[in-house]
Amino acid sequence: MKRMEELAKKHPRYGYRRIWALLRREGWHVNRKRIQRLWRQAGLRVPPRQKKRRRLGSSENGCRRHVATHRNHVWSYDFVMDQTEDGRRLKMLPVVDEFTREPHAILVERSIKAEDVVDLLAYLFRVHGEPEFIRSDNGPEFIANAVRGWLRSAGVKTLYIEPGSPWQNAYSESFNSRFEDELLNRELFTSLEETQILVEEYRLHYLHERPHSSLGYLTPVEFAAQQGLLVASAPDGAPAFKHPRVEEREIYSTMVTTLS
Repeated sequence: MKRMEELAKKHPRYGYRRIWALLRREGWHVNRKRIQRLWRQAGLRVPPRQKKRRRLGSSENGCRRHVATHRNHVWSYDFVMDQTEDGRRLKMLPVVDEFTREPHAILVERSIKAEDVVDLLAYLFRVHGEPEFIRSDNGPEFIANAVRGWLRSAGVKTLYIEPGSPWQNAYSESFNSRFEDELLNRELFTSLEETQILVEEYRLHYLHERPHSSLGYLTPVEFAAQQGLLVASAPDGAPAFKHPRVEEREIYSTMVTTLS
């Protein structure tokens, strides 16, 4: 029970099922019903949040009409806003693979222009390959000629959702909701640099440690590995290509050590 309470304190927005998944990952051989019983006995709970139903909508570009079926099929993105303690704006742009739920990047700046979106996507295409589609809203950054023209030249199709219909971009909305709930609403950021470090730390935690309910409580990296996407055999006896997520923790640790 002690370890369960420690995990619940560390992750206050996790319910008993996700805590159970974390305990099993740590080597605890305990079934879910026992964790549920201990959870109630300890008086732990996640405050309920009522979610209103929304209609499906008529857009053919929505996530329920155009579903991702494999890695790099559909990526999605949308802005998240916050501020540092001095009241200055923070603008963030997570980019998520809808099939594996991998957040490939979270760009954090004071302002993000169309050129910044193009630079970020160009980098991600080099690292992960090009998606077939990118789903987003129709905000000015995403319909700007610089972004639209560049995506067209890269051979990537766009799925713009209907105005005022965020549920049609549900995977991006879901990630952003967890991102806000588990990090942004809990931290008072003192500077842009601190925000960038903490956001990257959260992204790597989401990839490597956070059990994802829609992936059967696997992490995105574990799900990618299960799908045979983490390490692929190369032809002619060449060394196997290693998925960049495998080495991210070491790279991040080096970055933090350098900054400190």
